[in-house]
Amino acid sequence: MAELAKRDAIVSSEAEQLILVDADDQPIGFLDKAGCHDGEGILHRAFSLFIFDSRGRLLLQQRAPGKRLWPGYWSNSCCSHPRRHETMDEAVDRRLEEELGMRSDLQFLYKFSYHALFGELGAERELCWVYIGAASSDPVVNRNEISAWRWIAPEDLDAELAAEPESFTPWFKIEWSRLRSEYMSRIENLTR
Repeated sequence: MAELAKRDAIVSSEAEQLILVDADDQPIGFLDKAGCHDGEGILHRAFSLFIFDSRGRLLLQQRAPGKRLWPGYWSNSCCSHPRRHETMDEAVDRRLEEELGMRSDLQFLYKFSYHALFGELGAERELCWVYIGAASSDPVVNRNEISAWRWIAPEDLDAELAAEPESFTPWFKIEWSRLRSEYMSRIENLTR
């Protein structure tokens, strides 16, 4: 019963305070999550996690239907935001546990900024920190955050992205392209 409760826990809200940043990732204030994503969006700090299994496959998640932005789209293993007064290390560990029931020694790779509109419902305007990590087990997903998940080999993911790019979140497509071109040796070392 405790496991079921964990899978159904509410772990985020539109009222949580996120960290506003400038183009150099310097904090400049705080704003609720809803405000950060309204209209064209306001630049705030975020992160994306890419979790690989011992066979080098990436854990993909399909965003839950209740998500405000990009519900039902496939994306990287986990993504979210550090909250006010929370370090990035605290945030990535917290969210990996909340969404996937996992722990991992995450390795920071790079930061980048992007802006993506989701029709009239809002936008992402984020300065995103990208990490990789190794999984020691399958996830135990939070159904409020994730509707489906799967492991996929990099070459199979490349083929899916080429055939159906509209099925994936915009940040994931940007991040995966850079991981494939610059960081595959780090990923291969991670999963050895």
